[in-house]
Amino acid sequence: MTTVELTRFRVLAEKTEELLAARVDMLKDFEADRAGFLGARLVQLPDNEWLDIVEWATPEDYATSSEKGPNLPGIARFFAAIDSLVVAEEGTLTE
Repeated sequence: MTTVELTRFRVLAEKTEELLAARVDMLKDFEADRAGFLGARLVQLPDNEWLDIVEWATPEDYATSSEKGPNLPGIARFFAAIDSLVVAEEGTLTE
């Protein structure tokens, strides 16, 4: 079954455009560097909060990606635009 990474975070209003611009390069970096990366969706929530939903082929792929952190420029730019983490969770897609 597919592993799902759910990360909720806050972005300062003045950094929203920066976050969205960096997203394109972050996804390219994930596709090039992260084994098992299946795709991602970014959801804008009220009060400058966002939910990033990332799908991984296996829990091991997700763990390996987490260990790499912001190792490429596009990923680092995206992470730098985030003001604070609200919660990060891992689950299993059942459908």
